[in-house]
Amino acid sequence: MHTDKEFRLYHPLKGIAHTFGEEWFALKAEAFARFFGTPTFLIGQTLAVIVWIALNSVGVVKFDPYPFILLNLAFSIQAAYAAPLILLAQTRQAERDQAHALADAQHREDLDDAMAKRQMLAEEQSAQLLELLKQNTHLTELTRQMAERIETLTTQLAQRELH
Repeated sequence: MHTDKEFRLYHPLKGIAHTFGEEWFALKAEAFARFFGTPTFLIGQTLAVIVWIALNSVGVVKFDPYPFILLNLAFSIQAAYAAPLILLAQTRQAERDQAHALADAQHREDLDDAMAKRQMLAEEQSAQLLELLKQNTHLTELTRQMAERIETLTTQLAQRELH
């Protein structure tokens, strides 16, 4: 699946060295091997075989009469080339999958590190908030005591003036 969407945390894998390299043959062989599994190829091959057998059976041409030895040879040659090309494509895909798996693992490690840092920061901030609350409670208590003291002194002054 190909998408043109940009991902913030996805970095395409560039520069991975494939076993067969990025040369023309490896790329074409991989594309050809991928084509073998398409409906277009399967339908086209089926139609070619039907036409081949029909032309040779009806007698329009006689280059490969029954039991279609030439057709059998063509399939053998196709299989002889297809198998290694498919294996090459699978090897290259396995290398890409491995590189993606390693990149994914690194991404998960980075996320875990970032989460651990955020957790540590949250714990530090919680400790600081707790300390500020303790200080605030202490200051509130001191303010209450001072207010009581002021009230006591005010009451004493008021009683002295009355006498």
